[in-house]
Amino acid sequence: MPVSIYSGIPFVLILACIAILPLFFAHFWEKNTNKLLIASILSIPVIIYLSMSGNFGKLYETLVFDYIPFLVLLGALFIITGGIYIDGDIEAKPIINTTYLAIGAVLASFIGTTGASMLLIRPIISTNKERKFKVHTILFFIAIVANCGGLMTPLGDPPLFVLYLRGTPFFWFFNLASSWLFVNSLLLTVYLIVDTYFHKQEPKLNLIRDKSIIKPITIKGKINFIWLLGVVFSVAFVNEQYLPFMKSNEYLKFLREALILLFALTSLKTTIKDVRVSNKFSWVPIIEVAFLFLGIFITMVPCIIYLELNAHTLGVTSPMQFYFASGFLSSILDNTPTAVTFHSLAVGLQSTSNVTTGLIAGIPKALLKAISLGSVLFGSMTYIGNGPNFMVKSIAEENGIAMPHFFKYIYGFSILILLPIFILVYLLFI
Repeated sequence: MPVSIYSGIPFVLILACIAILPLFFAHFWEKNTNKLLIASILSIPVIIYLSMSGNFGKLYETLVFDYIPFLVLLGALFIITGGIYIDGDIEAKPIINTTYLAIGAVLASFIGTTGASMLLIRPIISTNKERKFKVHTILFFIAIVANCGGLMTPLGDPPLFVLYLRGTPFFWFFNLASSWLFVNSLLLTVYLIVDTYFHKQEPKLNLIRDKSIIKPITIKGKINFIWLLGVVFSVAFVNEQYLPFMKSNEYLKFLREALILLFALTSLKTTIKDVRVSNKFSWVPIIEVAFLFLGIFITMVPCIIYLELNAHTLGVTSPMQFYFASGFLSSILDNTPTAVTFHSLAVGLQSTSNVTTGLIAGIPKALLKAISLGSVLFGSMTYIGNGPNFMVKSIAEENGIAMPHFFKYIYGFSILILLPIFILVYLLFI
């Protein structure tokens, strides 16, 4: 049944809280109980409204078939990568740092931007601890490893996973490989030039110490790479495309989630405790994700219904508009609900047309590509665009690296470096 446009206000408010409260009320926001409180206050009216308007079924579907798989995947990747500890301190030459970022760009698509970021951020900080100029390395790390690297599979970034849940085949995302290669190659090239410049500005004493203090790279908890492969296999092949019997009952879809949970639990059982201690593993980040996204998934349901019913009146119809609109909202909000919102908008547009062939996940390929690229890439434009961004920033600051504040990150880095590249992506690939 139709819903009022005003029913989307709680969705806007919860995203505004995520964007604003960490900046101005950090002490309040750092407690997960307060995040759950905000999510509950904004969700309860939505639940009541959807129940009274005859749309409770849509809410149920969203929570059961979107939120649960989303949380299971993120939780499993978080647990398994938290059982892998990379240690070492090698010479922080530009080519070494660039190699770190290149490895992260590849890993991000297969173990998630969050997993790759948590796996590599501490080693790259340790490697660069003797250098004076290292803020730029963290900024490019956020752009490449925490965002743009996760473009090739639904494991890479949550926006792609929610599009996968809506029917996009796992291997369709490899169609974005050329965009992935272009963006990350260009970012790595720019980084290599920038880091070479700053390396030459380093005090000689710093470079001498960097060369003399060497600790070989070691990896502990290697067994978790097996469990990571298990998760990749589950997402890629445990679905209706390869196992037709899963179509016979909608709850058989959870066979995939059951396997993913099994690999996560196995990781907890087979990983030595000292490895997680070395990684400073904590349940706090994933609990934060669970609480916040519970509120997001509930409050976005009225928006989804409204967009599907009123898409033709909003004026967003072309791939260009979908790319930049989803990109803009991903920058200032969170890119996962942005991807869901624009997919619903595209579904609504499709319902008014007569085209029924050549669709992926119920929408034209061109629009799906625009939403995927816009949501993932532009998530790097601000600290709040994608979950790992703030996590990387916090870890860097814990290690004494003075990161730029919210607005300086935008005008001093993302607008200067990232936005021109993302415009080129539109011109070449959309």
